[in-house]
Amino acid sequence: MVLFIYRTLINIIFILSPIIVLIRIVKKKEDLKRFKEKFCIFSKKKIKKKLIWFHGASVGEISSIIPLVFKLEENKKIDQILITSSTLSSTNVLKKFKFKKTIHQFYPIDTNHISKKFINYWSPSLAIFIDSEIWPNMLLNLKKKSIPIFLLNARITKKSFNRWKKLGEFSKKIFQCFEKSLVSNQETVKYLKYFKVKNIKFFGNLKFVQNKNKNLSLPTKIQNIILSKKTWCASSTHEGEELICLKVHKNLKNKYKNFFTIIIPRHIDRSAEIVRMIKDQNLKVHQHSWKSKVPSDLDIYLVDTYGETEKFFNLIKIVFIGGSLVNHGGQNPLESVRHGCNVLHGPNVHNFKNIYNYLDRIKLSTKVVNDKSLCKSIDKLFTSKTKTKSVVKKVKKLGDSVFFNTIKEINKALAK
Repeated sequence: MVLFIYRTLINIIFILSPIIVLIRIVKKKEDLKRFKEKFCIFSKKKIKKKLIWFHGASVGEISSIIPLVFKLEENKKIDQILITSSTLSSTNVLKKFKFKKTIHQFYPIDTNHISKKFINYWSPSLAIFIDSEIWPNMLLNLKKKSIPIFLLNARITKKSFNRWKKLGEFSKKIFQCFEKSLVSNQETVKYLKYFKVKNIKFFGNLKFVQNKNKNLSLPTKIQNIILSKKTWCASSTHEGEELICLKVHKNLKNKYKNFFTIIIPRHIDRSAEIVRMIKDQNLKVHQHSWKSKVPSDLDIYLVDTYGETEKFFNLIKIVFIGGSLVNHGGQNPLESVRHGCNVLHGPNVHNFKNIYNYLDRIKLSTKVVNDKSLCKSIDKLFTSKTKTKSVVKKVKKLGDSVFFNTIKEINKALAK
């Protein structure tokens, strides 16, 4: 019954999809040339040999598998790697890498017919879904074809679990499609066991893994400004948090004449709105995408491009991770931790509770509750000596372990 309702609703979405796609194209959230891929009109060709397929929703999920993809490209038994995602921003991240065997397509609408067409065309030897990407029609049709399915870096929040729990036996049927689940936290282990999922393994979060193939250089002018000033970064900020950051900037600018703030919003389509907000506060702003010269007396540097956050983490050691001072649930701080940053976060971090508990335990993160405590914590970090080098080594060791064990499990599945 639940499957029938789901298929009815997804078919309605399919009927309305031309209107939805048109709206998204106008909002610049859809690729004008490639949106047809979502209807299984492919722009790339399948090599009729062994193909493995990764699917992740957007930037975060796709970024987490880049080190795996480069390693798997060295495997002579793999002829082609397909990556699918749902967002335009994720394609911009992939464009930055030079792959030999790897191609990208947009993930198709999950109707029963389209999912079958997708599987028949690509015929993957292994299908790997990242994080919490659960698509019933695709999973059921893959299982019918006896194609092994992995849930990689699996993460199920309490909120998500409660929703799936209400669907009873239907949820168990869907989750049991996974032949193997490599989970990112212990909470997810508990939830998957509730759905009678077998073959669950916990190695740790893939985002502990360092991406060695990434270019971390910034333009010389902005790099010199960052290194010559008291600089901090507010990353993955959501609506309401930028204003808090601007208050912090104005407060600390009174103490430090060479104070500098970098803001990296979670959604760059809000950039124009943030620029107006900064100007309303009588502060000088420069956007990363602007071709004009970066002024040295700048207040706020706004990063309005995707996939470049690590370049700033590589130079900055104080980072506030957004989505945590508003009721969002936080964003993943591991990317900043890998570069030895001291992490500041608000109280709302339930989406990454285990990670923040770990960081709090090793004294690499600090909770703040408002602009005053954020200001105080940044000021304290400017004057304190930190032990980030030893922590980075520890994080790297953990990342290497996650990477090695994950590759081992994928290779095992391909050897069957």
